[in-house]
Amino acid sequence: MGKVKVGQQNSDDIEIYYEDHGEGQPVVLVHGYPLDGHSWEKQERVLLAEGYRVITYDRRGFGRSSQPTVGYDYDTFAADLNTLLDHLHLDDIILCGFSMGTGEVTRYLGTYGSARVRKAVLMGAIPPFLLETEDNPEGVDGSVFEGIKQAIEKDRPAYFKDFLDNFYNVDVLGGTRISDQAWQQSFNVAVAASAFAAYACVDTWLTDFRADLPKIDVPTLLIHGDADRILPYANTAARLPALIKDLTFVTVEGGPHNIAWTHPEVVNPALLEFLAE
Repeated sequence: MGKVKVGQQNSDDIEIYYEDHGEGQPVVLVHGYPLDGHSWEKQERVLLAEGYRVITYDRRGFGRSSQPTVGYDYDTFAADLNTLLDHLHLDDIILCGFSMGTGEVTRYLGTYGSARVRKAVLMGAIPPFLLETEDNPEGVDGSVFEGIKQAIEKDRPAYFKDFLDNFYNVDVLGGTRISDQAWQQSFNVAVAASAFAAYACVDTWLTDFRADLPKIDVPTLLIHGDADRILPYANTAARLPALIKDLTFVTVEGGPHNIAWTHPEVVNPALLEFLAE
């Protein structure tokens, strides 16, 4: 466990909290909104058992990292990740992101290249471009995101309740693949995050990654649930095979957004097989 300085706001250092466990080839796990690095527990356990070194970290504004009111954009998120990789002197990395974390993976490779990255994993992907525009008709109408910001402004905890219900498709999977206790843990993490970050990240979701994707020149695994209500399959994952050169695509049938928790019997074998190839 440690922290690395990635910037400064006024008199305060901006620090990223990370955990570094195991030995072997490093796998860097980048969490989704509104969780933290501990959300990878079902993957970290099996990766360590297979002899990988596992690094998790909390995005700025979330978990045990600093909670500034600056830097909520993917150029900064990718720079934070790069600072962490430099700090740990990592090479031959497996870079694995979930949800918002797929944006870090994509922007990192688009900006810094793949010199230190062996493979990439995108799980519940946010690329290529979530916002509907004239040249991106497959996106989602902008009014949806304005509504989300209004809901956060009005009552952030109530918004997170609705968000997490759809994050796990609780009406379908509650009591079987997501327990009340696991849902509550996610809620506790969400409401403990920076209120500023919770709001600011909504605009971040509308980042256009279409120029980054052709620059991904490492083997890439895409895993996405076809019942994802947060990042709908048709608007995101289904578009990526035409945009990433060397892509292995695994669809989780009936999978919600957080398939890493609800469907580890599909996600973990697919992940381990891809890493071992």
